[in-house]
Amino acid sequence: MFDSERWNEIWMTLSRNKLRSGLTMFGVFWGIFMLVIMLGMGKGLSNGVMGGFSGWATNSFFMWTQSTSMPYAGFKRGRHFNFDNGDIAAIKSVPGVDKVAPRLQLGGYRGANNVNYKNKYGGFSVNGDLPDVQFFKPSTMATGRFLNAKDIHDERKVCVVGPDVVQTLFGLEDPLGKYIRIQGVYFEVVGIFKPSASAMHDDGEGSTIYIPFSTFQKAFNSMNQVHWFSISAKPDVKAAVVEERVKELMAKRHKVDPNDPLAFGGFNLQDMFDQMSMLFVAITALSWFVGILTLVAGVIGISNIMLVIIKERTKEIGIRRSLGARPSNITGQIMLEAMTLTFIAGYFGLVAGVGVLQLINGMHISSGFFTNPEVSLRVALTALGVLIASGLIAGWVPARRALSIKPVDALRAE
Repeated sequence: MFDSERWNEIWMTLSRNKLRSGLTMFGVFWGIFMLVIMLGMGKGLSNGVMGGFSGWATNSFFMWTQSTSMPYAGFKRGRHFNFDNGDIAAIKSVPGVDKVAPRLQLGGYRGANNVNYKNKYGGFSVNGDLPDVQFFKPSTMATGRFLNAKDIHDERKVCVVGPDVVQTLFGLEDPLGKYIRIQGVYFEVVGIFKPSASAMHDDGEGSTIYIPFSTFQKAFNSMNQVHWFSISAKPDVKAAVVEERVKELMAKRHKVDPNDPLAFGGFNLQDMFDQMSMLFVAITALSWFVGILTLVAGVIGISNIMLVIIKERTKEIGIRRSLGARPSNITGQIMLEAMTLTFIAGYFGLVAGVGVLQLINGMHISSGFFTNPEVSLRVALTALGVLIASGLIAGWVPARRALSIKPVDALRAE
């Protein structure tokens, strides 16, 4: 392996026809290059999309009421109904349920409401929540505190605001301890939260105001009402199973046909997470498949060129065999030449692919659905392993061909 004469011979063989060697090596270079680029870009897409789930309770679902589409228990179709406070305890009693966060929204989903501080006005989303809502939505406190159990119990008129609210109503003034007026009711600002910067979270969260759930019910005439629920399943239970149980219970409590497909609206975050995970597993598998096929095409090219080289060196091989060269020496020489071609081309393809990914990172080409394209050390080592295996395959067939040449026939070759 480390015989200098052997390496000199390999260099002379490859440099004898530089253009042929270069074109042959390009196939392997391109195969590894494309493999690294496809895996890196797929990882960038995965980082962006899957990063959107960061901080969310992925084993959870959300539900709200809609109008019924089927008559039931004497009620006509098209009936509107609401969740109530009794549903909170009822849902918590469902097997498999972990956390429950009821919510009230002033003006409905994404409803904008008149909020003012002194002579400044703005339209923001106002939500009545329990402290457990933080388990479901990824946000951190920039300053101050979030809602707590005492706020709920004492029905305090306090609020936690987003950065867009602060910018619109307060500017450079510190909002903590100040009072804002929401539809004529004053609330003290006790905290400012910072929304998570993720693709899934780009829903105007920065323009949201949180107030205690119990205070919301009394202040805005929403007694015994719940607009929608955030519900998480225990770690060992599927969210879809819990969702089915909860909807069955709610249908019974509110006299809704259990088979009514439109009575309850909602979405299952775990289903979305699982679907996205499977999608990126498929993308990664496809990248490996296409990249390896491209690499195989290059390896076949190297194998064919080695067969040509063997044909050109038939007489040389015959002389070596007649002088007593062992078959392992002939085989090792041919396979080492093939592996050298493959490794050099693959190495530069790997470096070029990583370099392009680093260039993309340096240009900060990213969005909510694409960020930080990269290949891990494990992927690089795997690609290196594929290279070595490819070199062995590329040299094996030509080596066997060289051994099949009889010394007498080789010596007669012109």
